[in-house]
Amino acid sequence: MEYSPTLAVATAAFEIIAAAWAFVWRRRREARGPDAGTRTIARITGSILLLLAGYQLAEVVICADVAAAGFLPRLAFLIVTWLPALGLLLIAQLHRPRSRLLYGGAFAMLAVSAGIAVWILLDRSFAVASVCNAVFARYAHAEPRFQLYAGYYWVGLLGMIAASAYGLFASSDPTRRQWLSCVHVGTLGFVAPSILVSYSVPAAKGALPSVMCHFALVLAIALARMLWVMRSGEACASAELTKSESNARI
Repeated sequence: MEYSPTLAVATAAFEIIAAAWAFVWRRRREARGPDAGTRTIARITGSILLLLAGYQLAEVVICADVAAAGFLPRLAFLIVTWLPALGLLLIAQLHRPRSRLLYGGAFAMLAVSAGIAVWILLDRSFAVASVCNAVFARYAHAEPRFQLYAGYYWVGLLGMIAASAYGLFASSDPTRRQWLSCVHVGTLGFVAPSILVSYSVPAAKGALPSVMCHFALVLAIALARMLWVMRSGEACASAELTKSESNARI
């Protein structure tokens, strides 16, 4: 079946719009006051959304002419390499009280991500596009070295699920638990169906990275909802403050 870029382009468009909203909201918060924590959350969230969109667009270009893909398959994996580490950093930023364990894990994953990024840049055999079918792309990899990358990635994704679940029980701030629930549900919502589809749908077998990035739309929607909840909470707080000021007596 011929590859159709419609799903990837539509997904990327949503993720770019959501990322732009995150960065614009961050700039507005900078203008209002020194709420560094919320600004950092918006910045990390926007970066994750942009990386998700970047993979989608890279895949569209790859599948437009697989034979001429060149460096693009490696670029696609280079883009998504940073997602688990940034996801863990976002969870650490959301959790209250601040956890040295969560931050330590996130920074360790960022360091590993940087090393893997250098590896991808130097190893020309890391990923080569093999075939694009329907809405999925398959890649050929140098084995068994690629298993190291897969291990890193699954540690990151499972770490996101575990860390966000931990935050739901251990975080002292109910508002932040609500934000963490968005990350937890969003991560589970794309990891679980990706595994199911890649092993049960014949057209998707051997295309797990591509399948996961398509289902990552669930994560993107969850992150957008998190930002919406944060913004709504801010609006409610502002309204309460204005009401209190109007009722003040001297």
